Amino acid sequence: MAITLDVNGKPLTVEAAEDTPLLWVLRDELGLTGTKYGCGIAQCGACTVLADGAPIRACLTPVSALGSAKITTIEGLGGDHPLQQAWVALDVPQCGYCQSGQIMSAAALLEQSPKPTDEEIDGAMAGNICRCGAYQRIHAAIKVASGQAPATASPQTDA
Repeated sequence: MAITLDVNGKPLTVEAAEDTPLLWVLRDELGLTGTKYGCGIAQCGACTVLADGAPIRACLTPVSALGSAKITTIEGLGGDHPLQQAWVALDVPQCGYCQSGQIMSAAALLEQSPKPTDEEIDGAMAGNICRCGAYQRIHAAIKVASGQAPATASPQTDA
């Protein structure tokens, strides 16, 4: 069935069954491979994208459930988003696998709360797992991107 999605500001038509998870449409049909498959049960956050600005798990969201929602993937941030700049400045990623999902969850947070508290950051990021344990650097990068810390901020060393 032909389904039209608004992805990164562009209307794109794909052939997919209604129950096809958005993740596979993004990766296999549209070639947007920045969104990662992690667990397949919406528990790790690697597949996080935004639907109308809210974080969703693309691994379990069927394309038929999206309607006219505006989908934003990591590619839609353009590479120069303040979060992406902070991630680079603070050398956040280790393996990097979870980072697109982490950044997308953080982007939704900053849209909702441009100067988030530590508690808001912890709450918004709680559903994103980093197997490398870079949580302190992720937290610090969000503070930098929100203008609450200098780009030279040095997070505590991850254990």
